[in-house]
Amino acid sequence: MTYKEVAKMAGRPSAYRAVGNILSRNFDSHIPCYRVVRSDGKIGGYNRGQSMKRRLLEKEMAI
Repeated sequence: MTYKEVAKMAGRPSAYRAVGNILSRNFDSHIPCYRVVRSDGKIGGYNRGQSMKRRLLEKEMAI
């Protein structure tokens, strides 16, 4: 799922940057915000670092 898709689901299709900002402040491990990626195919940021995000996605075989 992309940041843009999350924004659309929230009824604010142009608020994809806001989605990224909100997710960057999520420290609850029960909310898997690392699953949200950029629409250009890049993995995007993660509050625990991109290498951790990549490892988590690889573990789930999502990338």
